Amino acid sequence: MQKTLELSGLLRLIDERSAAFRAAVAAAPGLDVRVPTCPEWTLFDLVEHLGGGDRFWAAVVGAGPAGAPPAEATAARAALEAPKEREALLDWLAASTELLLDALREAGPESGCWAWWSPSQSPHSAGGVARHRVQETAVHTYDAQLAIGAPDPLPAEVALDGVEEFLFTCCATPSAWPHEPTAFDFHAAEGRSWRLTVDADGARTTSIPAPGSTAGQDPGPAGAAVHGTAAELVLFNYDRIPLGSLRVDGDAELFGLLRVWEPEE
Repeated sequence: MQKTLELSGLLRLIDERSAAFRAAVAAAPGLDVRVPTCPEWTLFDLVEHLGGGDRFWAAVVGAGPAGAPPAEATAARAALEAPKEREALLDWLAASTELLLDALREAGPESGCWAWWSPSQSPHSAGGVARHRVQETAVHTYDAQLAIGAPDPLPAEVALDGVEEFLFTCCATPSAWPHEPTAFDFHAAEGRSWRLTVDADGARTTSIPAPGSTAGQDPGPAGAAVHGTAAELVLFNYDRIPLGSLRVDGDAELFGLLRVWEPEE
């Protein structure tokens, strides 16, 4: 199994993606530009969301282990008020990202904290938060770039980590799958593959051999499989591109069931 990124690499990627996000906003004709992938939002709303998320998670990480969102983080979100003028807004976002980076750096990757996801595959830790914030920032950078024209491809190291991070964080759960047990395979053109198994024991992801590989044991056919670049798989997982943009094997309708599944807490 490929080793995940160290905290220093995660912090670098958060910083780089936030800078790319700010560059897209700076190049936009105005803050009222609509965001096609977040149709109810303008660019201003997207900036406020990303910066507010940075500040919220900085407070979560700083509060340490907790069984619920810490009061400091909840208060920071409730008091959120981003500047309306573009230059001041961009400065506010840069400061928001720096607050998050400082909190993660000070805590260290193993420091525990509250998180909304199941701890079954993604830890409730500063390292888990950092890994997820890379993807949040990268996908919203894609949103901002799309709003002003053609988006840049997701960086390779972001995308390759992002497929597994999404499956570990957004899909893993001990809640029972309410349909017939099955498996979903995600095949990245870069040579990595993952299987999401869903059954009465919940959902869990493992790395599997890539198609055509002679390494490892063949896991057998999945109920449905999707093939694309790692960047395409990430964008599909976050509902930025449709399933029809990718090659699908097996029962494509299973992805619809997975998309609408809401596991019990």
